[in-house]
Amino acid sequence: MSEQTPLTPLDLPEGDPFGPHNLPYGVFSLPEDAVEARRVGVRLGSYVLDAGAAATALGSPYVSLLARPTLNPLMAAGRTAWSDVRRALTAWVTVPAHRETVRPLLHPLADVTLHLPFEVADYVDFYASENHARNLGRMFRPDEEPLKPNWKHLPVGYHGRAGTVVVSGTDVVRPSGQRKPPADPAPVFGPSVRLDIETELGFVVGTPSAQGTPVPLSAYRDHVFGLCLLNDWSARDIQSWETVPLGPHLGKSFATSVSAWITPLDALDEARVTPPERTYPLLPYLDDSAPSADGIADEPGGYDLQITVTLNGHVISETSSASLYWTAAQMLAHMTVAGASLRTGDLYGSGTISGASENSRGSLIEITWNGRDPIELPDGKRTFLENGDVVTMTAWAPGPNNTRVGLGEVTGRIVAGAAA
Repeated sequence: MSEQTPLTPLDLPEGDPFGPHNLPYGVFSLPEDAVEARRVGVRLGSYVLDAGAAATALGSPYVSLLARPTLNPLMAAGRTAWSDVRRALTAWVTVPAHRETVRPLLHPLADVTLHLPFEVADYVDFYASENHARNLGRMFRPDEEPLKPNWKHLPVGYHGRAGTVVVSGTDVVRPSGQRKPPADPAPVFGPSVRLDIETELGFVVGTPSAQGTPVPLSAYRDHVFGLCLLNDWSARDIQSWETVPLGPHLGKSFATSVSAWITPLDALDEARVTPPERTYPLLPYLDDSAPSADGIADEPGGYDLQITVTLNGHVISETSSASLYWTAAQMLAHMTVAGASLRTGDLYGSGTISGASENSRGSLIEITWNGRDPIELPDGKRTFLENGDVVTMTAWAPGPNNTRVGLGEVTGRIVAGAAA
């Protein structure tokens, strides 16, 4: 019997969610790299391919996009370049002729340091889940209609703080601020005692747009490079006192965690789904019910991502992004309709993703119903997060030929803040 050829990092187990059908982008460094030296990488199974080194070794014309310390140059190159680079990468990791060139450029994930994969230009967070919006409306306005009159007519959102977007694995420092329970006569200052999570999708803008020129629904794929998991950490006690009348500020601006891996939109074609039925007619710039006027092929606007949330290793929520009322294209159209420009590196979030069932709620304020119903964990009960708690979000989406497309996880550990 002939001796078997040893397996290499290019020989993935069948059904690996990070196979050649996925190829998400990230930025990494090796232990021997100089401080701050970073490289664009592509995940393949439990390895990361040094994309710039591979492009150089194979004489690729995409060296100028891949041999960089951030994804921004590739993101700014536009949709045609994104498709061309993806085809090249797929060939590099699947064509036998490239095997010996590529194999030494694959590094075990355990041996690399992952970094924030792109330079964040701006950050906007939306409120696109009807289940989440209704839950909070019932909680805080029990004698009113849960949804405000505008909710079914436009994607509600707020501008966040781009400088506090951090990569998965970064500790989250408990924020301090003013808080005032309803029964207290005056506000007090101190660490948040109602620290929460928000299970979200993040959409990463690649191609910019001109100021004063709205981006139509049909141009979504021309501008959005990819998506990732996102946790918009929230200090509910600070948020509730400061929000009226202008909206979130310090309760949301201390940290937003994103995955180290950005999944290109082309990897998620099989995950597109029709969003929930609209119960009110939409204005033309948001109306995705009719064929696009410019003749561009239409596609379902939603994404079916199955998301699992764990707290200290224990599952506390399993939800799906298929239930989001507002689509990524509608959020982008609304974000630009008043004339705001897009910049390479803009990030916008879906808002908390919650399903209809109790075990599919995407935030602790919903899971515990504002602290009324603590969750039981082996290390004790929880209403909101305690110091030392670790929250991890993972997800997968349907892929081609009955495969799964894995999304990079988002994890963060809560640590105590410095005394004010």
